[in-house]
Amino acid sequence: MSWLLWSAIGFLLGSMPFSVWIGKLALHTDIRAYGDHNPGATNVLRAGSKRWFVVALLLDISKGAAPVGLAHWTFGIRGTEIVPVALAPVLGHAFSPFLGFKGGKAIATMGGIWIGLTLLYIPIILLTLLVFWFYMVTVSGWSVILTGLSALLYLVLSGADQNLIAVMSGCLLISLYKQRADLALPLRLRLLRRA
Repeated sequence: MSWLLWSAIGFLLGSMPFSVWIGKLALHTDIRAYGDHNPGATNVLRAGSKRWFVVALLLDISKGAAPVGLAHWTFGIRGTEIVPVALAPVLGHAFSPFLGFKGGKAIATMGGIWIGLTLLYIPIILLTLLVFWFYMVTVSGWSVILTGLSALLYLVLSGADQNLIAVMSGCLLISLYKQRADLALPLRLRLLRRA
């Protein structure tokens, strides 16, 4: 199977708004009426269901991990061809045709594609960085961007494969666009706020 086909499969899977569907079918509400009004798993939690939040989160992770993991490990897609395959689910979630090309921030799906590419190696680093930056800064969007920048710097300094660097750069660019409302707010450290 070609990288083009896997990119199309990844985009289609990524575009499926599982959290919105769970909200409508299981919670009988539009989760976009809550929190940041995005169609993501976090708003399933805000709508009042921890159980369905876990389901939505796992689905959002899986729709990134499954197509990328199959393409990479089972069908042997490597080199520059893996870059569009990896970014396709993220783009699908961020710009879902099921939602008029308005989608979520794709954080869980980004985590999923890195599981598909590197199993637990990069996801553990990303999760560690995300927890650190969520603790350090007051605006969640800034913590996501700082996580991406830190991970990109790590990949560059560790001499990682150029294609992994390209995927991380793509994720960062998508995040910059999706987090633009938060990025309009000033970057403030929690430690300075407490002082």
